[in-house]
Amino acid sequence: MTSHPHGKAKHARSVAAHAAAVAELLQPLRSPERTETLPLIQALGRGLVDHVAAPISLPPFANSQMDGYAVRAGDLSGAGADLRIVPPVPAGSSPQPLAPGTAAPIMTGAMIPEGADAVVPIEKAVPDRFPEPGPDGAVNWNGTVKLNGTANWNGTVKLPATAPGTYVRAAGSDIAAGERALAAGTCLGPAQLGLLAALGIPEVTVSKAATVLLVTTGDEVVDPGQDLAPGKIYDSNGTLLEAAMQQAGLTVRRTAISTDNPAELLALLRAGSPRADLIVTTGGVSKGAYEVVRQAMAGQPVEFLHVAMQPGGPQGIGTFDGVPFLGFPGNPVSCLVSFEMFLRPALSACLGAPAPRLPLRARLDQPLASPAHKHQVRRGSLQPDGSVKLEGGEGSHLMHALAGSNVLVHVPAGVTELAAGDEVEVWML
Repeated sequence: MTSHPHGKAKHARSVAAHAAAVAELLQPLRSPERTETLPLIQALGRGLVDHVAAPISLPPFANSQMDGYAVRAGDLSGAGADLRIVPPVPAGSSPQPLAPGTAAPIMTGAMIPEGADAVVPIEKAVPDRFPEPGPDGAVNWNGTVKLNGTANWNGTVKLPATAPGTYVRAAGSDIAAGERALAAGTCLGPAQLGLLAALGIPEVTVSKAATVLLVTTGDEVVDPGQDLAPGKIYDSNGTLLEAAMQQAGLTVRRTAISTDNPAELLALLRAGSPRADLIVTTGGVSKGAYEVVRQAMAGQPVEFLHVAMQPGGPQGIGTFDGVPFLGFPGNPVSCLVSFEMFLRPALSACLGAPAPRLPLRARLDQPLASPAHKHQVRRGSLQPDGSVKLEGGEGSHLMHALAGSNVLVHVPAGVTELAAGDEVEVWML
């Protein structure tokens, strides 16, 4: 690995500094007015507003981990014992206390009777099965069936020595009443919603989903399905970013594709911005002659700058008519990298959703080179052996390589060369 600790491009903003600026821009989305209380299933993918304390313990009572016999462990010292069978304990019932010298057939999840402190699995009992019910559904634990519909519980069962606590799920062993169940800011996935349901909580207060106005720009861009005239390309940015944003929990409103006429872009923005929490444009943010977003933002508090990142260096940030604004580059890979590096983490920080990308470490299966002064983000595929295979080259137009990737590979600024086998940070896509 070759590194240059002072490698920072002149006049370029660092990735960390721009990420912090985007997070600060979106702070207005974190406010008490932007919350709502929803039934659990409607809160999927949202961020929890307040800490949630457990109103009950889980499990709420000691229960059996197995089908078997609830016993007093003290009755089964040494080589075990023959215990008299008492009426069974089905799940959902409230059992009678267990007397010394007895065993109660118990089902998985059923409440442990008072006095019992262990469960012997049915396969360790002699006989190793419960009696079959007779024609009228009644069971006699002596091995005979009474035809008058009643059962005789005077049978016995031989059970081995068993330690106290065996196959008993103690009350509160998962979480005790009053303990914090979920922290504020938690992104609510199936497991978190399942926990709330298990605690008897039917609804939860979450951050409202942000609405983003998404605008693709460029005279050369046409919608998929139209005829492709010479010099034209199909718009992939709109679909790519809308899908990423929807997956991240945003409500997306797209405009028509804007030409490179600043007046047309301004009209689209002014029509859509009053109902948006955020505006994102693609293209028109570099220093060329036809940078329509730069032109349209004249007079607005918007800064156009270069971030020390490849791809995705040109960026715009500020507000348009008071609405937070982000201008992403026009190349499709640059768009997605910009979203993952800047917008997604900011949404996670201020709304609790989407869940942040957790960094992993993987070994390169090939060498790579990176510009000294830039944080390079390459596309790759994580392999079953823990290595990562790079997909495509450095180009920001390589959509096929992006579609074949499942991770973003990070090479920090200052690192110029990595060898095969070197570890890198990757983010799962």
